[in-house]
Amino acid sequence: MKKTGFLFLTLAVSVTLAACTGQPGKRRGEEEGRDGSSESGVLVYGSGDYTRINPAMDEHCEINALLFNGLTAHDRDNQVVPGLAESWEYDPDAYTYTFHIRSGITWHDGEPFTADDVKFTIEAIMNPDNGAENAPNYEDVEEIRVIDERTVEFRLTEPNVAFLEYMTMAVLPRHLLEGEDMQESEFFCSPVGTGPYKLERWDMGQAIVMVKNQDYYLGCPKIDKIIFKIVGDDNAQAIQLESGEVDLALLDPKNAGNFQGREGFTCYDMTTADYRGILFNFRHDYWKKNRDLIPALCYALDRQAIIDSVLLGQGMAAYGPLQRNLYNHEEVEHYDYSPQKARELMEEAGCTLGPDGFYERDGEEVGFVLSVMSGEQDRIDMAQAAAQQLREAGVNCTVEIPAQMDWGGQMACLIGWGSPFDADDHTYKVFGTDKGANYSGYSNEKVDEYLTLARQSEDPGVRRQYYDRFQEELARDPAYAFLCYIDANYVADSRISGIDPGVVLGHHGVGIFWNVHQWTIEP
Repeated sequence: MKKTGFLFLTLAVSVTLAACTGQPGKRRGEEEGRDGSSESGVLVYGSGDYTRINPAMDEHCEINALLFNGLTAHDRDNQVVPGLAESWEYDPDAYTYTFHIRSGITWHDGEPFTADDVKFTIEAIMNPDNGAENAPNYEDVEEIRVIDERTVEFRLTEPNVAFLEYMTMAVLPRHLLEGEDMQESEFFCSPVGTGPYKLERWDMGQAIVMVKNQDYYLGCPKIDKIIFKIVGDDNAQAIQLESGEVDLALLDPKNAGNFQGREGFTCYDMTTADYRGILFNFRHDYWKKNRDLIPALCYALDRQAIIDSVLLGQGMAAYGPLQRNLYNHEEVEHYDYSPQKARELMEEAGCTLGPDGFYERDGEEVGFVLSVMSGEQDRIDMAQAAAQQLREAGVNCTVEIPAQMDWGGQMACLIGWGSPFDADDHTYKVFGTDKGANYSGYSNEKVDEYLTLARQSEDPGVRRQYYDRFQEELARDPAYAFLCYIDANYVADSRISGIDPGVVLGHHGVGIFWNVHQWTIEP
């Protein structure tokens, strides 16, 4: 499976955009309007770098919300509402959804948006040759039928209560992508969508410039232009917020705290469903022999200390993937910090403490390398803090910061996932055996069974029963050592109005732009 997009989306890798061309970008204040005069209403967002913009193959790409739409959408409460489809019906006997597309929708290039585009996009995601991590969301789709230009029908092999959730997927234009490589096409460096903003230019490694879509179906956006300015790290983004080169950025807690109470800036400390944890690579020989030690490692981690030192107290200790979800099971094993319990489990597994302070088992030292990608300082700090705690517990854990993650060869990594939407999202495809986002190689037959049964029932009571069992089994046989849920610390120029501080955000703080067409910025 190809992992190109995942490296950016999950680990915020800053890379050279070798496949995308453009002219060097201008500094803020040098943008010109279409008539050559200085243009008002420009918002500059401090962004990480992009390898491509490919919503079908990749996840958690903030820019997707500006350029694309799905048949369904989310409101401020993260509930599913109509998007490009104005309505739909569901036949429970045939497991069939029929969507009715709004009239008059056009792509940014002026071509009409039709049901053929929807069919093309979902089939491309379902095609195993394309390696989409989103493919498990649609694996129960048996047939997609285009009834007419504005009507498309999905027939499923079995119920999937999260299906409307997954139809928020950004639709791609068939007329520009048919026959193209869905991982490597040049389209993903010059994307055309239906969203509130359209691409004006992509300046390699410097900026992605978008102008408002006058024909947007929810109304013409109020801000004329949005620039995603590529800024390497949190420290640089904070400096450019200070200087006025950037209007909005997602910062680490330390940098964000420096803007609290300062005139001209507004701080948004927003709740997320975004968690961090240690992913163990179960394909690695080390964990094939030592998987039973993972519960001991979980007890050795002082999560609150990591929250206090790295996140400055913002966030909460994590014990599972659904703590921000209505199906959270509070009574499962939390693996609360207990060095004594960690030692007991290590010794019960046959480990003995060596003269250097590290446990040994079958003549080998107990320890592993924890990998974390560069570019996200709080993630690096978490990895180093967790490694120190494990060493204090007798496990020789060291941290490496590779330029590129070796998913087949690495022993463990500091992972991030989390979704504020349906409980099926970021569970079925993350923990299910051989699913598209299961990068650990985790496999548990009971987990597979409970996740499948949970997605098949519309009865909340039945779903809760199966999600409880899923969480109990995941706690008994951990895929990750969960660490914490983080907050999203956005800092904005106070001239910006319309940002909704109440919405619960997703992984990497994605979701702040859900209502961007309503935002305004004072000149």
